[in-house]
Amino acid sequence: MSKTISVRVPDNLLDELNDVSSETERSNSFHIVKAIEKYLEEFADVQIALDRLRDKDDEIISSDELREAIGV
Repeated sequence: MSKTISVRVPDNLLDELNDVSSETERSNSFHIVKAIEKYLEEFADVQIALDRLRDKDDEIISSDELREAIGV
């Protein structure tokens, strides 16, 4: 199920959105939903990073250890 919301955006941002929607032949709603999904994913990643940063019991590894662990 989906709901309708109302949002105010600056004219220049709406112009850019309209351009992208026209170029991609997708609706403004499609791009707005995708942008919100991406924002929420990024927000969750930031929260996880901050939680780990504040966790005094979380092990800290050096950049060399990280590179070795991921094989770089």
